[in-house]
Amino acid sequence: MSDRPGRGHSGTPRRIPEATVARLPLYYRALVDIAEHRISTVSSERLAELAGVNAAKVRKDLSYLGSYGTRGVGYDVEFLLHQISRELGLTHDWPVVIVGIGNLGHALANYRGFGARGFQIVALVDADPAKVGTRIGDLSVAALDDLPRVVADCGIAIGIIATPAGAAQEVADRLVDAGVTSILNFAPAVVSVPSGVSLRKVDLAIELQILSFYQQRKVPGVDGQRGDVPRAAEGVG
Repeated sequence: MSDRPGRGHSGTPRRIPEATVARLPLYYRALVDIAEHRISTVSSERLAELAGVNAAKVRKDLSYLGSYGTRGVGYDVEFLLHQISRELGLTHDWPVVIVGIGNLGHALANYRGFGARGFQIVALVDADPAKVGTRIGDLSVAALDDLPRVVADCGIAIGIIATPAGAAQEVADRLVDAGVTSILNFAPAVVSVPSGVSLRKVDLAIELQILSFYQQRKVPGVDGQRGDVPRAAEGVG
């Protein structure tokens, strides 16, 4: 993924590094919590503590947004929320389709937190004829062969793959053929997409294995040594 453009106070484009883009949701989540406590300003040190990074990194990251804070005061929480929302594209809703309505797909379809962050689950798709036509909440499960129509009718912006590993590549191909250019893959498989299609992978097994690596070092007598877990290993670095 290449660096994406941002905007400074002057409105001129600037490049935002991928590592910074990956941390913006951490700042956003922390700022939402701060705002809910009716706190109007936040220091880079406090924001860094909540996001699990260092203060210098916070200041550098936010400078790409053209936000430098006020010495002795900090950052305006509401304004910073607006800036990050704008950069992350959260100022309007993105229609999302979930492909694969097994246990994980069903759970994702029922999760209400997406809507609050600007992601609307508007369609559900599955290859199993027994699931086609069943309902989850207000949505009826469509057939995989109907995916092009679903994408066109609902204006799908993002596709979520929640299928078994063996079906993931076919589903990715079908999403791309239907015109979807942003895909989130939950399937435990590596899939390839053409240039111009954004792909993110969430592999729960890998995350658990990484936690296992550090967990065994916390417990005396379990395969050797004991030590501190780097914060980056906790998914907050």
